[in-house]
Parts: sequence; C-alpha cells; structure tokens
Amino acid sequence: MTPDPLAPLLALADVEPAFTAARERVDAALRHRSLRRKGGQVAAEVSLRASVASAALEDHRHDLEEVRAGTVTDPVLQGALRVAEGLGALVDLWPRAPRQVLARLHLLAANGVVPAAALGRLESGADRIDALAALVAGNDRTPPMLLAAIVHAELITLRPFAGPAGIVARAAARLTLIGRGFDPRGLVGVEAGHLAREPEYVGSAGAYATGTPDGVRSWLRHYAAAVSAGADEIAEIGDAVLAPA
Repeated sequence: MTPDPLAPLLALADVEPAFTAARERVDAALRHRSLRRKGGQVAAEVSLRASVASAALEDHRHDLEEVRAGTVTDPVLQGALRVAEGLGALVDLWPRAPRQVLARLHLLAANGVVPAAALGRLESGADRIDALAALVAGNDRTPPMLLAAIVHAELITLRPFAGPAGIVARAAARLTLIGRGFDPRGLVGVEAGHLAREPEYVGSAGAYATGTPDGVRSWLRHYAAAVSAGADEIAEIGDAVLAPA
C-alpha cells in the first residue's frame, strides 16, 4: 500500500491530539436528537450560516437575518450561496476530477464578480494545483480532516482564481470532509468556526504560507479548533430547531 504522504504532519507537536479532540466533538454533535427527525432543517441552517461566514471571510459581511430574508444582493454573498447549493452534485466528482470541480466552484462563486472570461480559469499556481489535484484524486489514505485542512490551506495560500478565491478554498475543504465520510450530511459548518476565530484564521493561514513546520502546525491546530466550533454549532442549531415556537 502506498504510504500517506501527509502522515508526518500528524507528528507535529499537539496536532494529532487536537484532531482527535475535534473528531470526538463532531461524533458527539452528530448524535444530537434533532438530527433524527429534523436533520434536513438543521443542515439547511448550517449551510446558510456557512455561506454567510464564507462571504464575511472575503470581507463581504452581512446580517444573517437579512440574508435569510432574501434582501442581500451582494454578488459575493450570492456566489457563496450558489456554492453551498451546488456542493451535493460535486461530491462524487471531487476525488475523480479535482481540477474540474475547482473550476466549477469558481464559476459558482465568482459569477457576477469577475469578467466571464476569467470564470473557472487559473490565474497562477498551475503546477501546485496539479500537485494538489494529484493528492486529492483517489486518496483514501490521508485522514479526512487532515486532507481537508491541506486542501484549504493550499488554495487559500495560492488564491489561484480571480475574485473570491477563499470561497472556493473553503468549499473544496468541505467537499473533502463530506466525500470522505467525516461529515457525510454536510452538518459541520467549519466556515463559521473560521469566522469565529478570524484573527487566528488569517494569522495561521499566513503562517502556513511560510512553509515552515511551525507554520503548518499553527494552521492545523487552527483547523481542528474551527472544526470543533462547527461541531458545537450543530447543537446550538439543533436546540433551536427543537425549541417550542
């Protein structure tokens, strides 16, 4: 069996315990009683909040209730909503044709934001995108959360597409978590976890870009914390769904 090329990253100080703790938080959250009867309602709310958070991380910040009411026409926010709606159709394709999926995500995210000729087209980093695609394609060895973290970090570092490339990065990471069975129903709003820890998100992404072990460690620990925060949000939303009207 081919060894996992990312396995050494789990040996970085405090990374594996952080990932284990995040996995346990997710497992506990996915047992919330609201998911037995109202899982679809919880998933829809998670998706909405994740879209609003992902747009906010591109510095397009909007009130959740205004978005829910349909009064926000900002094209970046609308792109984040389109991406969330389109993820389900891309889950199976992602490990087979990663570059095709990235182009599709950019088309969804950036339509109306960048010129039509730029949609789905790489502006930079083609070689590194090829390496990332090779890492994603058919990879059933790397633990899902670790793979999602690296997918996200590589894309947020490269920003290979024009416009809201961060929305593409966060969506690709979510596809990894869903497709690899870590979060098959798309209930963990990691985007909201990133937004809740935004200074850390920005700082650790910058640290990752240095390529140093400490920088990579900083990012991976942040990613585990964001997953944990996303897991906690499931319970919050689930409790609200079950509360008497």
